Amino acid sequence: MAPIIHAAKKHPAVFDVKICLTGQHKEMLHSVMEFFELKADADLALMKPNQTLFHITADALKGMESVLNEFTPDLVLVQGDTTTAFAGALAAYYKKIKVAHIEAGLRSHDKYAPFPEEINRKIAGTIADFHFAPTVKAAEHLSIENITEGVFVTGNTVIDALLWGVNKIRDSEKYSTFFNFLDLNKKIILVTGHRRENFGKPFENICEALSHISKTYPEIQIVYPVHLNPNVQSVVREKLSDQKNIYLIDPLDYPYLIWLMDKSYFVITDSGGIQEEAPSLGKPVLVMREVTERMEGVTAGTALLVGTSTAHIIEEASKLLDNEQHYFQMSKSINPYGDGTSAEKIISILATNL
Repeated sequence: MAPIIHAAKKHPAVFDVKICLTGQHKEMLHSVMEFFELKADADLALMKPNQTLFHITADALKGMESVLNEFTPDLVLVQGDTTTAFAGALAAYYKKIKVAHIEAGLRSHDKYAPFPEEINRKIAGTIADFHFAPTVKAAEHLSIENITEGVFVTGNTVIDALLWGVNKIRDSEKYSTFFNFLDLNKKIILVTGHRRENFGKPFENICEALSHISKTYPEIQIVYPVHLNPNVQSVVREKLSDQKNIYLIDPLDYPYLIWLMDKSYFVITDSGGIQEEAPSLGKPVLVMREVTERMEGVTAGTALLVGTSTAHIIEEASKLLDNEQHYFQMSKSINPYGDGTSAEKIISILATNL
């Protein structure tokens, strides 16, 4: 959302921008806001220990009521597939305020994978008046659901944010000093994994694969910022903490993550946005999911679904490490998610159509 906010603020005669944070991921918020030079106008500060989806949804909806009453907006912009996006769209609907959905139309066609994101984005799409689809395929998903009005293919603003961020930090000594335990002359594999559907045996399989890769290729470095969820921490630290070339570190703030992504050889992930971000930096992605709502990357050749099969993860990681032609083919494939101009396109469309 940061690129859209900045693009809108370039036109103060047209847009009066207010930023509301729900605080759904409060540990990430401060650094992101500071990095993108933004200041919130409202913060619902939702996060509480051991809360459930019921708590987050109910508190976000009630909190948004007060915010909408105070600001009386003409339009509410929500992004992606979080509970924040779903609750924000629903709150605006209850107040009969128009909604613009950024990153619209992503579908895995499995309501439990990713959970609860698949249903979050479908509900947001049903409510929205403007649908900013990152790709033609995403727009087609909306059309299948009989959503044809107000649909625009713009690319994804996550690419705008990434390119802006990397240009800002690429040569900064601050980040190279932070990662001084790494040898930048050696290949680095970035791993991110935290999805609910991978808790339990799937995470054990993932860890076994990473352990095997680290032992087979002792010259590489695997860096895994470990999600704070106990379901992730317990398994990962038990299985991988004794591997010398696997670095288990705390979750990274956005600028540190994109710096590390930029220095990596390739990425193994079950995350969503990284499937779009990494290819923009020429990094192949192995996706540890059975299905993905970002099939455009798979089709384009920038990403490959490997699921949580230990053997499959090892096989495809080994191909990237051993076969330069295969690596080159994936790393040079065209990223289908945008060229860094999505925010300006969205703001132009809104200015014309509102």
